[in-house]
Amino acid sequence: MYRQTFIGMSCLQTMRTVYNHWSALKCAPLQTYLLGYLRYNSKDSRLSTDSLKSFATTLNEKCSNVLVMVGAGLSTPSGIPDFRSPGTGLYYNLKQYNLPYPEAIFDLAYFEQDPRPFLTLAKELYPGGKYHPNLGHHFVHLVHKKGKLLRMYTQNIDGLERLSGIPEEKLVEAHGGFSTASCIRCSKKHDPYKTREDILQGKTVYCDRSLCKGLVKPDIVFFGEALPDRFWLHEIDASLADFLIVIGTSLEVYPFASVADAVQFNIPRLLLNRTAVGSFGYRDHDAILSGDIIESVKSLAAALDWTSELEELVRQYEQRK
Repeated sequence: MYRQTFIGMSCLQTMRTVYNHWSALKCAPLQTYLLGYLRYNSKDSRLSTDSLKSFATTLNEKCSNVLVMVGAGLSTPSGIPDFRSPGTGLYYNLKQYNLPYPEAIFDLAYFEQDPRPFLTLAKELYPGGKYHPNLGHHFVHLVHKKGKLLRMYTQNIDGLERLSGIPEEKLVEAHGGFSTASCIRCSKKHDPYKTREDILQGKTVYCDRSLCKGLVKPDIVFFGEALPDRFWLHEIDASLADFLIVIGTSLEVYPFASVADAVQFNIPRLLLNRTAVGSFGYRDHDAILSGDIIESVKSLAAALDWTSELEELVRQYEQRK
């Protein structure tokens, strides 16, 4: 079967086919090797002005099911520090608690032992407080307003997507968020607004069930917890998508990253990121806007002729703040 499949293929085409086969089988070591080969040997997918205009025309005129994936790179222009940067990262700011390892902040067992580090982080990140959506969030909201957004998948827990106006049914918060809260022991749902107020006042929140009294936290996914059920919508969404936009993610965290490879091979995939990531660059309909994400969003909006509408969305949000 494979001999017949590979007859007439170039070496690069063969490697692409092998990559797709092993991706389906989730053979990570071979996938990593093949991605390196494909990125090195594939054509340069960085967009020229003419190519960006072509992608924009396709999005404007032919696409109505745009799938968007975003990561931490979308939130950093809002002022949210990343987790690991020395001196400024969120982990660094929690050093007063002497965490045994940085990721302990998202460890359920450690949270039960000492909830203070996570609750300190929660106070910092609660939506609508210190941080607000940036142009990238408003751009995705505009895609929705145009009737083109199939779904937005985010790795971020800061809730800025909701805050920008993207409705809940169009949003999948793959790693959870602050919009709901639950007891970690009995799973009872608690009022997220009261939970927020208690946490902002520095209180530790406990379950109100008399026989439980477990700790209550916002429904952010901790290590060892299952992803939200909504995440598995991607199995349907990937087949329906006619355009993929990926913004500000390394595409290294699975299963989130697998969504980018699950879309059909004949649809355009556009990456807005500082560097090429994942399998971007080896499909025929891939393109990369590299560099500063906000500047890339501005370029894409201009190519779509959406600049004035985007600026109006930003103005409306600023008035509501």
